[in-house]
Amino acid sequence: MNEMIKIGIIGAGENTKKFHIPNFQKISNVEVVAVCNRSYESGKKVSEEFSIPKVYSNWKDLIEDEEINAVCIGTWPYMHEILVNESLKNKKHVMTEARMTHDLDSAKRMLEFSKSSPGLISQIVPSPMTLKFDKYIRKMISEKKIGDIIQIDIHINHQTPISLTGGYPDFDSDAHWRTDIELSGMNSMQLGIWYEAMMRWVGPAKNVMAVSDTIVNIKKTYDDYSFVKIPDNINVIGELGIGGLYNIQMSTVKGNAPKDSVWIYGTESTIRMDCVNYELYVTNKEKSFQKISIPNEFQSYWRVEEEFINAINGDEQISHTTFDTGLKYMEFVEAVRKSSINGNRVGLIY
Repeated sequence: MNEMIKIGIIGAGENTKKFHIPNFQKISNVEVVAVCNRSYESGKKVSEEFSIPKVYSNWKDLIEDEEINAVCIGTWPYMHEILVNESLKNKKHVMTEARMTHDLDSAKRMLEFSKSSPGLISQIVPSPMTLKFDKYIRKMISEKKIGDIIQIDIHINHQTPISLTGGYPDFDSDAHWRTDIELSGMNSMQLGIWYEAMMRWVGPAKNVMAVSDTIVNIKKTYDDYSFVKIPDNINVIGELGIGGLYNIQMSTVKGNAPKDSVWIYGTESTIRMDCVNYELYVTNKEKSFQKISIPNEFQSYWRVEEEFINAINGDEQISHTTFDTGLKYMEFVEAVRKSSINGNRVGLIY
């Protein structure tokens, strides 16, 4: 029987409360024993909601708690590096919410520190939307079921099944940490998440060329206004490392835009993913699009907490998502920003 794993939570936001805490509490021989949030009062509310015995007002005290074996980080990206590295220094396994961190240099330091911490697990919460399809898409591409890759097109306008019209610019919207470059870092909208998904199918890109704009460039704060430096409309093109091209269009301001979708064009067939209802289709020269029923053995699902615990126990290795993968998507999102500012093509190394 595996020994009890005791987890501390730093940053109990929406994802942490909706997924991480309850999912950890469902696993045998796992106990969530401590929480630290932005204030002691908010941490206390979380502790009462989930019956967590300890509440800390300072994250350093939680990390130095000798009872805790592992730390789950749910803070904004600008805090991830220091929390990850301090957790590893104190011999804690660590799982951090995505995005990995705020910029590429920070990601390099985190990866280096994790590799110098043998026996400790370091994991990033994965891009979740395409988990159901990733293995099967990768199988179809690797077995040349669609021929050679010509191009991958990703169109994301942040739609849902309830609201298919997309968002026209909301000039009265409030400030959010995702639009604050000091808190969120280089990532824009869901760019890193979708690049992570694309890497699962075809590996990393070779280079980046990007243009971007910030339409809603002022946001309301509680007592003033803030100027937004993160784009809300981006177009990215480039070459894939395996050959072929990619094109990512992402926006939160294009009203009545086409439905969110992914198109993978091959020399023999085309794959289409409906990213609102999450259904997968394929066609070829002779047939119209047919919906694909994914065989059970190729379906994946959200199990990041289980994977983290299994890795700690030595029962499996981290696949969703390693720090090596995090470094690659941090390189990509930073390259997008650099290219959109200087107008040049940026090569990718990792």
